[in-house]
Amino acid sequence: MRIETLPEEFVKAQPIIDTIEAAGYEAYYVGGSVRDTLLGLPIHDVDIATSAYPEEVKSLFKRTVDTGIEHGTVMILDHGTGYETTTFRTESGYQDYRRPDSVKFVRSLKEDLNRRDFTINALALKTDGSIIDYFDGLKDLKAHRIRAVGDPEKRFNEDALRMMRAVRFASQLNFVIDPETVAGIKHHGGLLTKIAVERIHVEFVKMLLGQWPAMGLDVFMETGLYQYCPDFKPYQAQFNQLRTELKSGMSNETAVWTLLAAAFNLSSKQVNQLLKDWKSANQLIEDVQVAVKAVHGIATHSVDAWLVYQTGNELLSIANEVAQKLGQSSYETAALLDQYGALQIHSKKALAITGQDLMAAGIKPGPQLGRALNFLERQVVEGQLDNQNKTLLEAAINYLNEKA
Repeated sequence: MRIETLPEEFVKAQPIIDTIEAAGYEAYYVGGSVRDTLLGLPIHDVDIATSAYPEEVKSLFKRTVDTGIEHGTVMILDHGTGYETTTFRTESGYQDYRRPDSVKFVRSLKEDLNRRDFTINALALKTDGSIIDYFDGLKDLKAHRIRAVGDPEKRFNEDALRMMRAVRFASQLNFVIDPETVAGIKHHGGLLTKIAVERIHVEFVKMLLGQWPAMGLDVFMETGLYQYCPDFKPYQAQFNQLRTELKSGMSNETAVWTLLAAAFNLSSKQVNQLLKDWKSANQLIEDVQVAVKAVHGIATHSVDAWLVYQTGNELLSIANEVAQKLGQSSYETAALLDQYGALQIHSKKALAITGQDLMAAGIKPGPQLGRALNFLERQVVEGQLDNQNKTLLEAAINYLNEKA
């Protein structure tokens, strides 16, 4: 097969390959960029594989960085954009079920492609548009099929993260996973516990961001892969429900975890534990906790000014997205955002009075000062008070006198 017109991203990278070939070595575009070109999808990173060894590659260019020299990868910077160029290699001895214990550089493209995960990722592209396909990757692309290169049992034993990549690709591409590959996932699911949670996290989130999440979730559940992910084992029923409810992917990572937390009916404390176990950033944890509270408000038709204020614009959109996915929302997102926009203030800092103003009026610093500001904030948000300095000062003094 030959691609008549190569995408611009490949054309820009061609001087790299031309330089390597002029020195007597082989070089090809490989990986996801080749697959996505054939599928008519946007290209992200352009990766190059070559028969030249790392030191030979470095001798051909003025500006290089050893980004993964032990695995044969050199970043070439001569043409502005950085291009990762990796020497053909074979791998062996995966004691941690993720990284090879030893890497051997070779001159054979076929040997290099033989170590890759799936046939649709084991294609090589020449600068003239010719496709090199040793493992029927083109046939699998046409059939919308994800199939391991060679023996799936061996592929997943080498790198257990490939099982998560399989379900992620199914979700992103709307592909089915080959039965033998599914069987390999079922047999090796337990090896997922050997993989760093951070790596599983990335693949899992990408799966639920894919346009066809049910395609990935189906295999994720049927193979039992879910039970080897942190804290997921008790939620089989909820995941199976999501398989039928999720007709499209989520908008971002916060929406992914908000969806799960709402579907699992987690408390704020449980959300914190789940996301800590998934090695999530503190900001993500806080955002999900806020968004889940808003989902509950939307689902119970108890959205008021204070909830809208506490949630904020971005998380309101996410909360309603999640509630809609779960069939629990009768709200239009635009209406919720309008409700937020109509508030007098959108943060405590926007109050027309400060702690300094209150102290200048004779209110002593201490807990009562904080209580007064909290009272004013809520009264302004709920429309009980106008956000005017004089009005707020009088209200604060009256409030504290009543509490005295």
